[in-house]
Amino acid sequence: MNTLDSNFNMQKKLSSLTYGFFGLGLMGGSLAKAIRSEILNKENSQGKILASDCRIQTLEEAQKEKIIDKFYSVEETQKMLSECDIVFICLYPKATKEFIKNNIEYFKENAIITDISGVKTELVEAIPQDLSGINPKTTAQFIPGHPMAGSEKEGYLHSSSKIFAGRNYILMPYKNTKPENLDILKSIIYKIGFTNIITTDYKTHDHKIAFTSQLCHIIASALVESAEDTQITQFGGGSFEDLTRIAMINAPLWTELFLANKTELLTHIESFEKSLDKLKKQIQDEQTKNLQENLELVRSKRILMVENTSK
Repeated sequence: MNTLDSNFNMQKKLSSLTYGFFGLGLMGGSLAKAIRSEILNKENSQGKILASDCRIQTLEEAQKEKIIDKFYSVEETQKMLSECDIVFICLYPKATKEFIKNNIEYFKENAIITDISGVKTELVEAIPQDLSGINPKTTAQFIPGHPMAGSEKEGYLHSSSKIFAGRNYILMPYKNTKPENLDILKSIIYKIGFTNIITTDYKTHDHKIAFTSQLCHIIASALVESAEDTQITQFGGGSFEDLTRIAMINAPLWTELFLANKTELLTHIESFEKSLDKLKKQIQDEQTKNLQENLELVRSKRILMVENTSK
């Protein structure tokens, strides 16, 4: 089969699936909108999007916008799961773990289950590689995932299919993950705008994410907290704004993320503190030569990061 035939068959398959979303906030809403616009709004598409959320008003709005075809109350979870070929669990990490464990027997045969949790260790170590380890009759497979996109704003109201363009997506397949299931999930991810998929293990994920995401939110929060007053932005030229946009934080979610990954996060905080102390001392002692050399090394390292990202 040539590439064109393969791509056509995959598109046909993706457009015939039933997608289920549990949690229709910023990320769940954005993923649903992207799948609707990039996969299901195609000629002869037979696929559907189903959704469940504790906020009925959100579900009604999504149906009114024709993003979802049908919604279910939280009490109807089992019924909805029996219809879904692809399940996106868009809940907080602990809730995601409990959702899978509590509903393991209700997933559709051969369903592909994935999540968007920002921390994986507790989740993956609680869910065995083979879901049949929890329920012998289960043929569904769980593939942990983390879309590296988002917004400082919250909720379905601020969701957008455009936030994934050019972004990274991290997948953590198990050893027994079926190649065809991984291919389907990857195809969905590329179709909705992501340009790079990183495949790794959950421990590497949590170590790296503690630096690129969680530490950044810590630094932004500390910077805002240290501000002398709320009028300081009148003197801003963009630097403060760029650094602190993410400080407009979803406090319950990020509290859970920070504490769930505290060992990795504290390691990075301590490393950052050492770098900050070094810069502080170089300025304090007017170590002009050392300070300049340090800043030049930092600049070179950042340029190299950009080059590595584009590879």
